[in-house]
Amino acid sequence: MSTQSIFKNLKVIDLSTVLAGPSVGSFFAELGADVIKVENPVYPDITRSWKLPMENQSSSVSAYFSSINYKKTYQQLNLKLESDREKLYELVKTADILLMNFKFGDQEKLKITDEILREFNSQLIIGKINGYGDKSDRVAYDLILQAESGIMSMNGTPESGPVKMPVAFIDVLAAHHLKEGLLIELISKKSNENYKGKSVTVSLYEAAVSSLANQASNYLMNNAVPQRIGSLHPNIAPYGELFNTSDDRTITFAIGSNTHFSKLCDYLNLSALAMNNRYSTVQERVKNRTELFELLKVKVVEHSADETLEYMNEHFVPCGEIKNLKAVFETNLAQDLVRSEVIDGVETKRVTGIAFRSK
Repeated sequence: MSTQSIFKNLKVIDLSTVLAGPSVGSFFAELGADVIKVENPVYPDITRSWKLPMENQSSSVSAYFSSINYKKTYQQLNLKLESDREKLYELVKTADILLMNFKFGDQEKLKITDEILREFNSQLIIGKINGYGDKSDRVAYDLILQAESGIMSMNGTPESGPVKMPVAFIDVLAAHHLKEGLLIELISKKSNENYKGKSVTVSLYEAAVSSLANQASNYLMNNAVPQRIGSLHPNIAPYGELFNTSDDRTITFAIGSNTHFSKLCDYLNLSALAMNNRYSTVQERVKNRTELFELLKVKVVEHSADETLEYMNEHFVPCGEIKNLKAVFETNLAQDLVRSEVIDGVETKRVTGIAFRSK
């Protein structure tokens, strides 16, 4: 049975806006669910207006909006009006999931609290995104979450100062957490004929902090506050240093083991380096990474990018070229992830929200 056939009878109401919530709706739509995006006719999803200067400013869609609204049908409802609210209640009666990211207190103002919605459908699963928890009324944007969760303090170089990730990283993470929670509830519902609807809530702040992974443990276990070191890795070297090649391209290595390092040195005719006490272990390479970089870069630049990449791939040494998005989407692998759809007469494109395969 295909994944799409499993979800084809699933009905999702998407009341959410911006990125995190709508991307969850798109995820289910791409899996085959019937996803209805409900927007206020006067104040539709704000990302419809988030356009690059070269985009058609009079169009009702933007590239940003298109990126996380895919395969949905659209309805305009002003939930402040009782007549439109009644239409939402009708939709809720046959829905499986409802998504929202309202500001604190808006559910009560609009008369769409979890309790009211479940009067129309006791098995309704409600997925919610908020900024700082159920009881906070703080406005939450990805930039602010990256600032306050420690992400920006680690990202950048000593010269650059704190730097934001160029993708709404926290929104993407929160969306994944919400998908997981909703899928767990769907499994629970399927296995329990007396299932009572649950509300799955994800805060952007908690999603951000939970993503700190090894950097969090470095601090929690060793009181090591991560510093801005660019693309370098605090525990491994060489890792993230940028090397120029003979054909003026830029590559980087992720040397995670002594075997990787030995093979890199063999390729660069620096075999003795792998035996040198200053570089023979991971810890010593981290300690002496600046000097090591200087020794490696004069050898790397003697080789072309293709020659180096081919050797490293053949010998299972992690190595890659720094590519812009033009180069990325010239590859077949990336092109296979592109999805197209016409919305409001505009041909839109985005990358799939599904990066797994089932066989």
